[in-house]
Amino acid sequence: MTTVHPERTRIRRFELPALPSRLRLRRRLAHVVATESPVRPRSWFASLRAALDRPLTSYYLLLGASALLLTIGLIMVLSASSVYSYEHYDGDSYAVVRKQLVWVLIGLPLGWLASRLPHRLIRRLAYPGFSVSLVLLLLTAFLGVRINGNQNWLAVGPIQIQPSEIAKLAMVIWAAHIYANKERRLDSTHEIIVPVVPGMVLATGLVVFGNDLGTALVLVALLFGELWVVGAPRRFFTIMFSFVAVVLLALVATNAERLGRITNFLDPFNDFAGRGWQPAHGLYALSTGGLFGQGIGASQQKWGDLPEAHTDFIFAVLGEELGLAGTLLVVLLFLTIAFAALRIARHTADPFVRYTSFGIVVWLVGQMMINVGMVLALLPVIGIPLPLISYGGSSLLPSLVALGLLVGFARREPEAARALAQRRKLRSAGLSAR
Repeated sequence: MTTVHPERTRIRRFELPALPSRLRLRRRLAHVVATESPVRPRSWFASLRAALDRPLTSYYLLLGASALLLTIGLIMVLSASSVYSYEHYDGDSYAVVRKQLVWVLIGLPLGWLASRLPHRLIRRLAYPGFSVSLVLLLLTAFLGVRINGNQNWLAVGPIQIQPSEIAKLAMVIWAAHIYANKERRLDSTHEIIVPVVPGMVLATGLVVFGNDLGTALVLVALLFGELWVVGAPRRFFTIMFSFVAVVLLALVATNAERLGRITNFLDPFNDFAGRGWQPAHGLYALSTGGLFGQGIGASQQKWGDLPEAHTDFIFAVLGEELGLAGTLLVVLLFLTIAFAALRIARHTADPFVRYTSFGIVVWLVGQMMINVGMVLALLPVIGIPLPLISYGGSSLLPSLVALGLLVGFARREPEAARALAQRRKLRSAGLSAR
């Protein structure tokens, strides 16, 4: 019969302790690495997709793309306006870019404030903002300042503003607010139409009354975009498109200047010394830019040959100085903003955020496409600035506020909010440790 000695049992347990779970895991991983074949690295597509799936992707894409576009815009305004500033401001080549810098310094705090405003407060401002924009458009239609054939400027003291640019932002927020309230009733065509369609048609009509056909097309694109995202029936789009086409043909046929632009844009060199002068020199600028451009400040067309070089046709100067690479970079940055905004719209559960994000995409990207098409002579010259790039505070400030709203929407995504809160917590812990 075997006798059990407790002392020996305790000694054996002491000499052969159980390995801690962490140490066992490390040894097991070391054994796998030593015996198994090495793991293949992920493809670049998988790595890109993993990076885009991170919580703060939309937030950083919006900040990065907006900052780059704003920086490129300031550089190009400095270059494209230098000759114009020297001729019109008593030899001061930096007068125009200083004004643009002032608008940027005003717009950045407004964009930051828009990114911090709660959704409830933004929605409370929807009706007052749209009402104020309609009043400004009405004043512009009867008391506005006519520049280059368009009565779309309103003198406010020593400065002139373009109320139609403010109306774009107001219309986006107003339509999104109404459709968000009607989210459960959008199966009815009547609920889709009233009051958004009459209100936006009224604003567009006031813009057309001032002969600003370019801005009117952007407002029509906004209307179509909002109707599409809320699920308007196809027959309604057919009716609206037919109505817009008839009105557009009537406006073109009854105005000799518009008719000349429409018939001339297909071949600007047909009337080179007349209506084709601006688009033809825009094509000259793009063609001489090559792949990487002539260099910043080396444009030749800005020396008086290209009208509106720092405003509507700044994309031509950008192509001449930065080449195809620079133009593609600008287009890619706008598409990056569109991707981030649509990502927000797809992930959010708030209908107001969804409709506002989509409306801002239609506005900014649609206006970019019209401006680029105009410079490339694919569309008639209709006087549309390139957002964030062209000179002008009336266009820049609403664009920065709209981007601030998108940044705020991206920050408030549930996963992004948790990631930012965790980062602030770690930062506070690090400061406390120091």
